[in-house]
Amino acid sequence: MLEMFTEMPVAFVAVAFAFALVIGSFLNVVIYRLPIMMQRDWRDQCDELKDELPDNLPEGRFNLIVPRSRCPDCGAAIKAWQNIPVLSYLLLGAQCANCRKPVSLRYPIVELSTAFLAGWCAWHFGFGWEAVMAIVLTFALIAVSLIDVDHQLIPDSIVLPLLWIGLVMSLFAPMADTQTLFVAPRDAIIGALAGYLSLWSVYQLFKLITGKEGMGYGDFKLLAALGAWLGPWPALPMIILLSAVVGAVVGVAMIVIRGRDRQLPIPFGPYLAAAGWITMLYGETIWNSYLGMFQ
Repeated sequence: MLEMFTEMPVAFVAVAFAFALVIGSFLNVVIYRLPIMMQRDWRDQCDELKDELPDNLPEGRFNLIVPRSRCPDCGAAIKAWQNIPVLSYLLLGAQCANCRKPVSLRYPIVELSTAFLAGWCAWHFGFGWEAVMAIVLTFALIAVSLIDVDHQLIPDSIVLPLLWIGLVMSLFAPMADTQTLFVAPRDAIIGALAGYLSLWSVYQLFKLITGKEGMGYGDFKLLAALGAWLGPWPALPMIILLSAVVGAVVGVAMIVIRGRDRQLPIPFGPYLAAAGWITMLYGETIWNSYLGMFQ
């Protein structure tokens, strides 16, 4: 089986695509439930300090596994055949089987995007541990990005394990066939430190000048995790530059086209995640092309 994946890259890509399609469905659960789980924990901690009535968060056991997924409008439990990635959405006509309320297009988009990006990683790296780890990073970045868009926060429960995985991966760098993803321990440690301190310094400077907070601590941790995975140079400068450019373009476009209030905060996590993913696959090519312009 393993030899088939080595000899037939298309088979590996197909398996990665199908597996990621299922994971994409689970990421929809993570994106919705993890912030609620965090809010419940915060509420419980606050209740220990002062007597206040709890807010309207789900009660009882609530995590990424239980309770079963339900329609947010009518509360009907979603059956197994109604939860097949993409296919169920099409078979049900993008509606709840019980109340016929429309189901958000976001669900199949997340599933298909997860599958396509994982397949892309499988094709780019080929069969091996680098492709597996790149797909893991892709899953985490998708979840982090959409949670940040929805709630303006980046969960430690995702980004901190990502940081530690990057550091542990560096121990296997000498055994890797290529150095496109696995970096040496020294580079991983420096990358994590530089990633965190670079945005932390920008945050402190911006706060000193304006008296406002320009970004959250989750952004520092996310860049630290990317630094642990990809190393400090040239990955981190490239990630910061790409994310800043894309963030500025999207922010201006939203203000001009959609009339977005300039005072409303724009989540920076998705831009860091996108820039990190691009750098993971094509950072070396982009950097060499940039240097070639001056030769």
